[in-house]
Amino acid sequence: MPISTHPDVITGLEAPDDCGVIRVREDLALVTTVDAFTPVVDDPYDYGRIAAINSLSDIYAMGARPISALSVAGFPDTRLPLDVLAEVLRGLVEGAAAVGVPVLGGHTVKNPEPLFGLAVTGIVHPDQVTLKGGGRVGDLLVLTKPLGIGVMTTAIKNERLSKEGTRLVTELMLTANARAAEIMVEHGARAATDVTGFGLLGHLLEMAEGAGLGAEIDFPAVPVLDEALEMARLGLFPGGARTNYEAYLGRLDFDPALEEWQRLLLADPQTSGGLLICFAPERLDNALEALRLAGVPAAVVGRLVAASRPGVVVKVPQRLDSAGSLASG
Repeated sequence: MPISTHPDVITGLEAPDDCGVIRVREDLALVTTVDAFTPVVDDPYDYGRIAAINSLSDIYAMGARPISALSVAGFPDTRLPLDVLAEVLRGLVEGAAAVGVPVLGGHTVKNPEPLFGLAVTGIVHPDQVTLKGGGRVGDLLVLTKPLGIGVMTTAIKNERLSKEGTRLVTELMLTANARAAEIMVEHGARAATDVTGFGLLGHLLEMAEGAGLGAEIDFPAVPVLDEALEMARLGLFPGGARTNYEAYLGRLDFDPALEEWQRLLLADPQTSGGLLICFAPERLDNALEALRLAGVPAAVVGRLVAASRPGVVVKVPQRLDSAGSLASG
């Protein structure tokens, strides 16, 4: 797209981030984003709620507070009854309302398959925007949700996920990143993004490139949903996982101990995934304690390092067993 220049644009197409940010006065900037996707669960109401929480996540990743939203909807009215549309929209509105964000209106068009989401507006002080590329050498990488959501939702579509697994992954996707974002701002995070369609590797590459640095991941430290590990070993990945993986290969360096399914997990597209946050070492312990007290299952998964060109090295500090877990000894 052609880049439109404007003196008040803080973040736009010239340096793409999770949201666009524009200054409206010295102490206030508007943060805007839009997201929509096809169903990941069978229940229309839950799908609407997940679509709302997922759409809000980019605002949180910028360290901003969402204040309003508009629904974005595509619906196949000749294939599905209108009460399905009503349930999805009810989920959208109530999902956003659950975290204090009113849906003020929206637009619906006919579409070959359901497609729902939100266009969201947030606010932030212009000097407090948390950008992807703000990390520095030595910063630690904290992930606030486990991986495996794409694997689990693919298993749902193939009717291979347990009832407990379906409940667990739905609950995870319905967990907003609001509190995690508040904590990252309170504890001076240098950079952040949310882990969604590009998987952990893709979004970390964006952070590394924005900072002009490299990144290292400690594979055993990366949290993964238990049932997703089982499904991944069987090769049950969404198509986007391999597309992501192949797109990034030239900028990745994997420990040879890792099998392909383990590598693909790091490229698994996430719906309503967690935040990936850079903390300076001296701020890490207090931030982790605050996240723990807030019930956020945060894990330190790696670090930013000096590098001749941006890329990601995935390490295995200890030997892994065949299930992808640390072997004893």
